[in-house]
Amino acid sequence: MGSRQMKKHCKLYSESRGYLEHATQEMNFSACAHDHILKVARTLADLSGSESIRPDDILEAIQFRSLDRKLFA
Repeated sequence: MGSRQMKKHCKLYSESRGYLEHATQEMNFSACAHDHILKVARTLADLSGSESIRPDDILEAIQFRSLDRKLFA
């Protein structure tokens, strides 16, 4: 999914956006990691039938990304 598609399909609640920005800054995620988190969160939202990415979707996607760091670092 390119940046244009991400802007169209990855709509965030304001709380979700705050969680993602906080995690990106505090956990030193790269721009690529930010996009990966957003895509995983979009998938989680799709699985739950939500049009927008909910805060829980973002938090779960961040957890998955954190696991990647621990397993492959």
